[in-house]
Amino acid sequence: MTAPQFTTVDIKAPAEHVWAILLDVEGWPEWTHSMSRVVREGRGEFGVGSRARVTQPRIGTATWEVTDLEPGHEYSWESRRPGITTSAHHTVTPHTGGCSVRLEVRQRGPLAFLVGPLTAGLTRRFILAEAQGLKQVSERHDA
Repeated sequence: MTAPQFTTVDIKAPAEHVWAILLDVEGWPEWTHSMSRVVREGRGEFGVGSRARVTQPRIGTATWEVTDLEPGHEYSWESRRPGITTSAHHTVTPHTGGCSVRLEVRQRGPLAFLVGPLTAGLTRRFILAEAQGLKQVSERHDA
């Protein structure tokens, strides 16, 4: 497993509001340049087993599946490719005046030691773009 890439951002909006934006994965391309297209497979409530095809610049398209979800607080999903599994974790923690969000990406598998360092810079830029975009869209809609 490679060292996780992560960031935490404080958002001046209710945790419930931010959580709803995070769960609307098809809307992510509207507020972050790290994803150009997200299409959920199937309908219904977003939860464990939900899948989406995510297209990202310089990465391509991969299917992500929700592996863990604690309503209102956190969810994780992962994408598998030969030799490497990438997992992304999203955690919302309420506090006075809003909430904080931690976004984290980890890679594991036999090729993680090779792919991780090669993609670390891009992964870090994407995580920062997602955090900043989430902050902007959450605070704008909350105003």
